[in-house]
Amino acid sequence: MAQNLFGQLPSGIDEPTVFRTLFAAYPDALIVADASGAIVLANPSAANLLGYTIEELVSLHVDALVPDGIRPRHAAYRGAYGQSPRPRPMGTQELVARRCDGSEVMVEIALSPLQNHGLPLVVAAIRDIRAYPRVQQALRRARYADHLAQLGRLAVDTLDAQTLLQRVPEIAAEALDVEIAIVFVLEPNRLEFRVAGSVGWVGIEPAGLRVPNRPDTPPGYVLEQSKPVIVTDYPSEHRFLVPSAYLDAGLTSGLAVPLTDLGRTIGALTVRTRKTRVFGDDEVSFLESLSNLLATSLQRAQADEALNHAQRLESVGQLTGGIAHDFNNLLTVISGNLQVLEELPSLAEDPWGRHLVDAAARATRRGADLTSKLLTFSRRQLLQPSSIDVGVLLNSLADVLRRTLDQRIRIEVDVAPSCPPVQADPAQLESALLNIAINARDAMPEGGTLRFQASPCGELPGTIRDGLEAPSRQEDGYVVISIIDTGSGMPEEVKERAFEPFFTTKEAGRGTGLGLSTVYGFAKQSKGAVAIDSAPGKGTTFTLYVPRPNRSETTVTEAVPPGKDVPKGLEVLLVEDDLEVRAVVHTFLETLHCKVTVATSGEQALLALRAAGRFDLLLTDIALGAGMRGTELATQAQKRFPSMAVLLMSGFSSELLDADCDSPRNWELLRKPYSREELAQAIARVID
Repeated sequence: MAQNLFGQLPSGIDEPTVFRTLFAAYPDALIVADASGAIVLANPSAANLLGYTIEELVSLHVDALVPDGIRPRHAAYRGAYGQSPRPRPMGTQELVARRCDGSEVMVEIALSPLQNHGLPLVVAAIRDIRAYPRVQQALRRARYADHLAQLGRLAVDTLDAQTLLQRVPEIAAEALDVEIAIVFVLEPNRLEFRVAGSVGWVGIEPAGLRVPNRPDTPPGYVLEQSKPVIVTDYPSEHRFLVPSAYLDAGLTSGLAVPLTDLGRTIGALTVRTRKTRVFGDDEVSFLESLSNLLATSLQRAQADEALNHAQRLESVGQLTGGIAHDFNNLLTVISGNLQVLEELPSLAEDPWGRHLVDAAARATRRGADLTSKLLTFSRRQLLQPSSIDVGVLLNSLADVLRRTLDQRIRIEVDVAPSCPPVQADPAQLESALLNIAINARDAMPEGGTLRFQASPCGELPGTIRDGLEAPSRQEDGYVVISIIDTGSGMPEEVKERAFEPFFTTKEAGRGTGLGLSTVYGFAKQSKGAVAIDSAPGKGTTFTLYVPRPNRSETTVTEAVPPGKDVPKGLEVLLVEDDLEVRAVVHTFLETLHCKVTVATSGEQALLALRAAGRFDLLLTDIALGAGMRGTELATQAQKRFPSMAVLLMSGFSSELLDADCDSPRNWELLRKPYSREELAQAIARVID
């Protein structure tokens, strides 16, 4: 009997044949390279994974399998490994391999040197990890976040309800990889549904089809349940009557969620497929988020049709509350999970994985940006005013614009030597100036001059003062900031509507109509004003009147001293009614080494306070469902424990101002979505 390295082979079996067969049949990709990095052997699994033939692989150097961006680092690592070769098992390092066609694949690699057996070779075992559950989940969530951001952008860019109704099924079908997606809208009589938008096999349920609103119909059952409905097998479904057309088309699985507007179900969003699918929590959450955004957007679009010129700002401002709260909660969950995912060790050496996480993070920031714009133009954003040096701000903004605007546009800054500071929210003031500058750029397609001027002003002109909702005179006056362009100018009818939300003269797809509305909202909420002077062919001048700091006001917000951290072991009572948001915040607090007690309502939190006796910090959402508000909870808690710090959270930035204007000044509002670092800074401030 033949003797091999590990024991004895049965009689008649050739040892070399066994090992050649084992090498060829091994499911992981195997590559054998010499000390110089030249590939001398490769198995069929390697050829299949990397897109080469075995003969092509054997003619390559291992560096050819490494993406250009990490090749120098890989060469250094390979050199170090050659100096001290040792077995390295699978799972200790994840990399990206470059395939023959230039595409990249995420892999794990194990190395085994053969020097101990007299061979100056190294065996690399390579495994495709795209099928790992955690990687699939990360990719799936990143894809869902990107599709939600698509709808968020569309919801701001269009007022056409039919465009939204058609685009949502397309997004749902693409994201969930299904053949059919349909929006059912309940008719005003609530007796039947109408197919308002669909994608896929429209012959089954064509646009305009009416379906009775009965519990035995698919959409009627969803309305009765008022919760997501998952179908795992249409042929055996017994909860409602399955139309014969579904079975004839071979449909197998489905998922439907209610379409809810202000707590009232107005339809259903459903997806169906021929594939045997198990729709999990991620899919249900994604479709619910899509449905909520569609319902809120439809409400806004329908309401806008009924608004007249004098009512638009206030009416649309009411609509933004629902969008801001739901969307910001959603973004908090997405961005929080992305931050946790970003810190996984497996992503440290995984450029492709980091790219996906970064793309999803950018999408959440864009979503937060959209929500912020809606709140600003409706004058419902929580401003954080401080003293601002106008000259520094304008010169800094001009530097940015010189690098980003058309090079044919000349940018000038003229600030009066005696110009005092202003009292405003720095980020919102910069955003207002940037929006005006972008409009000026669009009015100068062939180039021109954009000039920023600033000077002090004692009081507002009478024509502006008459229309102000804020006091007509500030104790120390105003600073006038003028933005002057040499562009095409505006006719009178455009100038009169320039500050209306969603009004734009740009072609479809190029503007949201929110830019100047945010300027108007910021100016009004800051107790200032904005005016336009323009005429066709004579350019445009926007004039912002921004209040100067009153002597009686504190103009500088004190920052937390550098190095101030959240104390380890901080006892925190977390109160949040949204399950997903609660999980994210709980994870953040644990990574900050806090001891966390969780409550889902104000009433439950009061019970926890009585049981535990004391907490260092109460961290609570303001809107806690049907029960008491977070501010009411904080008031009762501090009566019992005066030394306990309070930090409020909200997805709707104006809640504290509108409903709780008498809240103590040492309470702080943390706006959703926020990062772990922002949470830590806010905790440090209130604790300090």
